[in-house]
Amino acid sequence: MRDVVAAEAAASERLRTLSAPIVDAMWSSGLMTSFNPVVAGGTEPSFAQMIEAWIEMAWQDGSFGWTGIANMPSSLAAATYLPEAGFEEVFTRNGNRVTLGGQFAPNGQGVVVDGGYRLTGAWNFGSGTAHSAYVAAGFLPMEGGEMRWIADGIPEMMIAVLPRDEVTFTDGWHVQGLKGTGSYDYNVADLFVPAYRTFQLFTREPLRGTSAVGRMGMMAVTGAGHAAWALGVAKSMLDDVQELAATKYRMSDMAALASRPTFQKSLAHHVMSWRAARLLVLDTYGRAESGVQAGAELTPQGRADMRAAAVFATDLARACAEWAHLAAGTTSIREGSRLERAFRDIYTGTQHAFISEKVAIDAAQIWLGTIEDHFAL
Repeated sequence: MRDVVAAEAAASERLRTLSAPIVDAMWSSGLMTSFNPVVAGGTEPSFAQMIEAWIEMAWQDGSFGWTGIANMPSSLAAATYLPEAGFEEVFTRNGNRVTLGGQFAPNGQGVVVDGGYRLTGAWNFGSGTAHSAYVAAGFLPMEGGEMRWIADGIPEMMIAVLPRDEVTFTDGWHVQGLKGTGSYDYNVADLFVPAYRTFQLFTREPLRGTSAVGRMGMMAVTGAGHAAWALGVAKSMLDDVQELAATKYRMSDMAALASRPTFQKSLAHHVMSWRAARLLVLDTYGRAESGVQAGAELTPQGRADMRAAAVFATDLARACAEWAHLAAGTTSIREGSRLERAFRDIYTGTQHAFISEKVAIDAAQIWLGTIEDHFAL
């Protein structure tokens, strides 16, 4: 994908969504469905394979990588957890050529009716929706005017899978970075959604697929995606500034950037920090995956470890990107360069609540025994 993504990155920014050649290449290469269960046209990759793929995608371009952590996990979730009638309608009837984007946060309410829900809500930043045939929408089921609860203090949260033509898009995607992701705002009002096109947000009971990933749930998949995305963008900046250093001369400096000891020391520090963060993410997710594959329960401690690793890797990647931006000098501020685009992208993507300091605090409270569990981890 490198050649087509490099050639189309600027066009995607202008279009504010991935250009058609990139989307077409995702389909022709098999990338778009690769994370799905085999029955839905996928390969059921391990966490390590998913993480490495996401790093590569984000290295190529931040918007391309972000779409990868939006569309591919969304279709993975729907193909894994939808009831049989929903899977047949969405995937089988479409020959598994299904692109799904949107927001899983429960910003809608679904009034329980015979056979399903009457859904009303508005969602912001629906990543990847500009080219998606189906749109995901998180919601709270409402019965008798009250939320439904699955445990003490834990409301039931559901995901609806909506055909594109049933959704009203209001766009709103005018942003600093990740401009090419087509992350539109959208809404529905009193829309009937059959129960068979919904699934629980926090389920870890797959209906399809044999890999451990399906038994670890979408919080684990999403955390891995955010960590890998940030690492990929940061690596692109580290690689680009390393290449630039041989020919970069700062004003009043007679030596190239590459010959300066301070640059050499800082480069070594940030490259090694990046490698350590990557290994932490691979190790943390890999150990949890191996345990589940062997039949063990995914414990609150294991879930906290994965989410904390994602937050740490994101924070470190942002620091690497900041250093690369400063080291590159004025080269990194020229519009259209990879360095300039990646810098905007990483400071946009790392604003996401999924890898905020609140997540690290929740994880630490589990380690400390302050709380036994947190349903959102």
